[in-house]
This record gives sequence, structure tokens and C-alpha cells, in this order.
Amino acid sequence: MQISDVYLGLGQDAFSHLIRSISIGKLKTYQIYEGFKVRAHLTKVNTEGLRKAVPKLWERIAGGDDDFAKDLAQAILVSHLDMITAVLDFLGIPHENGFFAKEMDAKPYFTDGWEQRVIEQFRNIFSEPLLLFYVNHLRWELLSAGDVYRPETPSAA
Repeated sequence: MQISDVYLGLGQDAFSHLIRSISIGKLKTYQIYEGFKVRAHLTKVNTEGLRKAVPKLWERIAGGDDDFAKDLAQAILVSHLDMITAVLDFLGIPHENGFFAKEMDAKPYFTDGWEQRVIEQFRNIFSEPLLLFYVNHLRWELLSAGDVYRPETPSAA
């Protein structure tokens, strides 16, 4: 699975939500604003520009532009370090403000069912598209997952 498969697996509505959640201030704080602007083919990164760019960005993802998909993931994730630190703390994974130590093997911390536990714990705090993206990003980056995770939905009685 590639990171672009994560976006595609979550769908265009979730993708649009993720794009709208990007924080221009955080991009500047982490000094990735200019690089992201260039990689996204935008003359200026602002809320309206990102919103209008969603269809073109989606086309690039659907076309398999995985380098862009990785840069986009970085922009989304640095915009939500509060969620990342909360999830990592919940899972008991050591980190430094949401970032893993270079040589750390985090795999042992991901026990069976961790995805559903994270979704249940944080679904009323963070948006579902954002949580699903982060869960799937972890699965892609650290666990070499072959498919996109979707939460169990309670069956109607």
C-alpha cells in the first residue's frame, strides 16, 4: 500500500476535510510552508486557495503522485500535533512532542485492535477523517499495512 492509497481509501469527502484542516501557521512554524506551496503547485497557501485546489490535488493523488501524497501527509499531520500526541500517549508510545526517536521500533506498541480503541477514545474529540487518516498513516508508515483501515460500525438492532 502507498500513502496515496490511504487518501483514496478514505474517499474524496474525507480528503477535502483533511485539506481544509491544514494550518498555514503550523506550516510556517515547522518551516514547510514554502516547500508545500511549491509541491502543491500553489502560488499562495491560504484557506480559500486550499479549498479551491481540492479537485486538482485529488487528481494528483488519484494519479498516484506518491511524493506529493507524502508531503501532503506531513502538512496535515504537523497541523494536528495535539491529536498525534494524544493518540501516542493513549497507546503508551514514547515520543518527543509527537515525533518518534530515529531508531525507535514502535511496532510492539501496536497490539491487536489498537485502531478501533483509538477511534473509540477520540471520536468525540477529533474529526473522524483526521483520526482515520492518522491511524492509516501509522499503519502505512510503521506497520507496512496492505489495506486501508475502516472502523467497525455497530450493526443496527
